[in-house]
Amino acid sequence: MPAKLDETVLDALKIAFSYMPNAIEVTRYEYGDRHLLVLEHINAVKEVLLEHGIDPDEVYGEVHPDDSPNSMY
Repeated sequence: MPAKLDETVLDALKIAFSYMPNAIEVTRYEYGDRHLLVLEHINAVKEVLLEHGIDPDEVYGEVHPDDSPNSMY
């Protein structure tokens, strides 16, 4: 079981994740030879968020409520 992160660290992780590119945007054309490393970094952050009960798809809207479309739920 992974170590639990405190709320301050989780909030910082969510903020950082909200500025990361979407995986579909990470191409060799845009990122060159580093594109696979960038994808690994995105996945690593997603995994930590998921392990702590946070839906990565909802993070941007939570961090930037004024800049995100209304939810379809």
